[in-house]
Amino acid sequence: MPIHWTAQSMSNLVTVIAEGDVDKGDVEAFLDLLIGANLAAWSKLIGARAARFVFTSQEVNEIGVRLRAAHAEHSIGPLAFVMPEAKTPELMRLLGFLAAAERPMRVFQEFAPAQKWIHKAGSCKRRH
Repeated sequence: MPIHWTAQSMSNLVTVIAEGDVDKGDVEAFLDLLIGANLAAWSKLIGARAARFVFTSQEVNEIGVRLRAAHAEHSIGPLAFVMPEAKTPELMRLLGFLAAAERPMRVFQEFAPAQKWIHKAGSCKRRH
């Protein structure tokens, strides 16, 4: 599986590393996990530098519908997303769906600044 993740309960942070070809099924399985484990409200740090998102425009729309439903049903935590080398139109559209949620979100080119930002964003959220 091209998506590997860890959940850190002390900081309410899910760290995700995506490598290789990531398809619609991989994204949906990860969404199932987040919702099923009640992790949607946790901060998420997604490192996708070595990933290739391989889905069609139709599949992006289907994922987008699912994301919007999740946003309406669950509290959604901050998101730091580290961009892959290949920035396809489908990936950019998917990021648009992710950005629609009412939560802090930033896109990064490197992992270290994303990690620093998500820790700060997550600690601010927990204080309120």
